[in-house]
Amino acid sequence: MKILILVRHAKSSWDDFSLPDLQRPLNERGKKDAPKMANRLKTHFSKIDAFVCSPAKRARKTAELFMKEFDSPGKKPQVEPGLYEATVTKFYQAVESLDDKDKTVALFAHNPTITDFINSLDCRPIDDMPTCGVYVLSADTQTWKDFRQAAKEFRFFDYPRLHS
Repeated sequence: MKILILVRHAKSSWDDFSLPDLQRPLNERGKKDAPKMANRLKTHFSKIDAFVCSPAKRARKTAELFMKEFDSPGKKPQVEPGLYEATVTKFYQAVESLDDKDKTVALFAHNPTITDFINSLDCRPIDDMPTCGVYVLSADTQTWKDFRQAAKEFRFFDYPRLHS
Protein backbone atom coordinates (compact mmCIF):
# COMPACT_ATOMS: atom_id res chain seq x y z
CA MET A 1 0.00 0.00 0.00
CA LYS A 2 1.25 3.49 -0.93
CA ILE A 3 -0.17 6.76 0.33
CA LEU A 4 -0.02 9.90 -1.79
CA ILE A 5 -0.62 13.29 -0.20
CA LEU A 6 -1.25 15.98 -2.79
CA VAL A 7 -0.77 19.57 -1.62
CA ARG A 8 -1.30 22.74 -3.61
CA HIS A 9 1.25 25.37 -2.58
CA ALA A 10 0.10 27.92 -0.01
CA LYS A 11 -1.08 31.41 -0.99
CA SER A 12 1.63 33.28 -2.87
CA SER A 13 2.50 36.95 -3.03
CA TRP A 14 1.86 39.18 -6.02
CA ASP A 15 3.50 42.23 -4.40
CA ASP A 16 6.42 42.35 -6.84
CA PHE A 17 5.30 41.93 -10.44
CA SER A 18 8.92 42.11 -11.64
CA LEU A 19 9.67 38.69 -10.08
CA PRO A 20 9.66 35.72 -12.44
CA ASP A 21 6.84 33.28 -11.64
CA LEU A 22 9.30 30.69 -10.32
CA GLN A 23 10.52 33.18 -7.70
CA ARG A 24 7.19 34.31 -6.24
CA PRO A 25 7.25 33.82 -2.43
CA LEU A 26 4.44 32.98 -0.04
CA ASN A 27 2.38 35.85 1.32
CA GLU A 28 1.58 36.20 5.03
CA ARG A 29 -1.58 34.09 4.77
CA GLY A 30 0.39 31.35 3.03
CA LYS A 31 3.03 31.38 5.76
CA LYS A 32 0.26 30.84 8.35
CA ASP A 33 -1.80 28.31 6.39
CA ALA A 34 1.03 25.87 5.64
CA PRO A 35 1.91 25.05 9.29
CA LYS A 36 -1.81 24.94 10.15
CA MET A 37 -2.50 22.42 7.39
CA ALA A 38 0.60 20.39 8.28
CA ASN A 39 -0.68 20.11 11.84
CA ARG A 40 -4.09 18.97 10.62
CA LEU A 41 -2.33 16.37 8.48
CA LYS A 42 -0.38 15.19 11.53
CA THR A 43 -3.66 14.05 13.09
CA HIS A 44 -3.73 11.39 10.34
CA PHE A 45 -0.02 10.65 9.81
CA SER A 46 2.81 10.71 12.31
CA LYS A 47 5.43 10.38 9.57
CA ILE A 48 5.82 11.24 5.92
CA ASP A 49 8.66 9.42 4.17
CA ALA A 50 9.34 11.92 1.40
CA PHE A 51 8.45 15.50 0.51
CA VAL A 52 8.59 16.24 -3.23
CA CYS A 53 7.92 19.67 -4.75
CA SER A 54 7.95 21.78 -7.85
CA PRO A 55 11.01 24.04 -8.23
CA ALA A 56 8.85 27.15 -7.72
CA LYS A 57 9.79 29.06 -4.58
CA ARG A 58 6.22 29.03 -3.24
CA ALA A 59 5.96 25.24 -3.58
CA ARG A 60 9.40 24.67 -2.00
CA LYS A 61 8.58 26.96 0.92
CA THR A 62 5.22 25.25 1.48
CA ALA A 63 6.99 21.87 1.53
CA GLU A 64 9.63 23.21 3.94
CA LEU A 65 6.95 24.51 6.32
CA PHE A 66 5.24 21.10 6.28
CA MET A 67 8.59 19.40 6.87
CA LYS A 68 9.25 21.62 9.87
CA GLU A 69 5.94 20.56 11.43
CA PHE A 70 6.81 16.92 10.74
CA ASP A 71 10.13 17.32 12.59
CA SER A 72 12.37 17.18 9.53
CA PRO A 73 14.54 20.22 10.35
CA GLY A 74 17.57 20.85 8.18
CA LYS A 75 16.30 18.60 5.41
CA LYS A 76 15.28 19.97 2.03
CA PRO A 77 12.38 18.70 -0.07
CA GLN A 78 13.19 16.73 -3.21
CA VAL A 79 12.69 19.05 -6.18
CA GLU A 80 10.93 17.55 -9.19
CA PRO A 81 11.19 19.97 -12.18
CA GLY A 82 8.38 18.18 -14.03
CA LEU A 83 5.84 19.42 -11.46
CA TYR A 84 6.19 23.05 -12.58
CA GLU A 85 3.92 23.93 -15.51
CA ALA A 86 3.12 20.24 -15.55
CA THR A 87 0.66 18.17 -17.47
CA VAL A 88 -1.30 15.29 -15.98
CA THR A 89 1.12 12.95 -17.76
CA LYS A 90 4.08 14.63 -16.04
CA PHE A 91 2.32 14.25 -12.68
CA TYR A 92 1.97 10.51 -13.29
CA GLN A 93 5.62 10.33 -14.34
CA ALA A 94 6.68 12.12 -11.14
CA VAL A 95 4.65 9.72 -8.99
CA GLU A 96 5.82 6.65 -10.91
CA SER A 97 9.45 7.66 -10.38
CA LEU A 98 9.16 7.88 -6.58
CA ASP A 99 11.40 5.63 -4.50
CA ASP A 100 9.63 2.42 -3.51
CA LYS A 101 11.16 2.55 -0.02
CA ASP A 102 8.89 5.55 0.62
CA LYS A 103 5.40 4.42 1.61
CA THR A 104 3.89 7.84 2.32
CA VAL A 105 4.82 10.75 0.05
CA ALA A 106 3.68 14.37 0.05
CA LEU A 107 3.78 16.07 -3.34
CA PHE A 108 3.58 19.89 -3.57
CA ALA A 109 2.49 21.42 -6.86
CA HIS A 110 0.24 23.89 -8.68
CA ASN A 111 -3.21 24.44 -10.10
CA PRO A 112 -4.82 23.82 -12.49
CA THR A 113 -2.90 20.59 -13.07
CA ILE A 114 -3.07 19.30 -9.50
CA THR A 115 -6.89 19.44 -9.76
CA ASP A 116 -6.78 17.78 -13.19
CA PHE A 117 -4.49 15.06 -11.83
CA ILE A 118 -6.80 14.38 -8.87
CA ASN A 119 -9.76 14.14 -11.22
CA SER A 120 -7.90 11.64 -13.42
CA LEU A 121 -7.47 9.19 -10.52
CA ASP A 122 -10.91 7.54 -10.57
CA CYS A 123 -11.15 8.31 -6.88
CA ARG A 124 -13.20 11.24 -5.58
CA PRO A 125 -13.24 14.21 -7.96
CA ILE A 126 -13.06 17.81 -6.76
CA ASP A 127 -14.07 21.09 -8.37
CA ASP A 128 -10.91 22.98 -7.48
CA MET A 129 -7.86 22.49 -5.27
CA PRO A 130 -7.65 25.56 -3.02
CA THR A 131 -4.30 27.03 -2.02
CA CYS A 132 -2.72 24.83 0.65
CA GLY A 133 -5.41 22.23 0.05
CA VAL A 134 -4.54 18.63 0.99
CA TYR A 135 -5.96 15.62 -0.85
CA VAL A 136 -4.98 12.14 0.36
CA LEU A 137 -5.46 8.75 -1.27
CA SER A 138 -4.04 5.28 -0.95
CA ALA A 139 -3.02 3.02 -3.82
CA ASP A 140 -3.08 -0.75 -3.62
CA THR A 141 0.45 -1.33 -4.90
CA GLN A 142 3.91 -2.11 -3.58
CA THR A 143 5.66 -0.06 -6.27
CA TRP A 144 5.13 3.52 -7.37
CA LYS A 145 5.69 2.56 -11.02
CA ASP A 146 2.39 0.64 -10.84
CA PHE A 147 0.50 3.57 -9.32
CA ARG A 148 -1.49 4.44 -12.45
CA GLN A 149 -3.09 0.99 -12.73
CA ALA A 150 -3.48 0.37 -8.98
CA ALA A 151 -6.84 0.48 -7.26
CA LYS A 152 -7.09 3.77 -5.37
CA GLU A 153 -9.07 4.78 -2.34
CA PHE A 154 -9.90 8.35 -1.35
CA ARG A 155 -8.85 9.10 2.26
CA PHE A 156 -9.72 12.78 2.85
CA PHE A 157 -9.66 16.31 1.47
CA ASP A 158 -8.97 19.38 3.61
CA TYR A 159 -8.10 23.02 3.04
CA PRO A 160 -7.51 26.07 5.24
CA ARG A 161 -10.97 27.63 5.04
CA LEU A 162 -12.87 24.36 5.47
CA HIS A 163 -12.88 24.78 9.26
CA SER A 164 -13.13 28.56 9.53
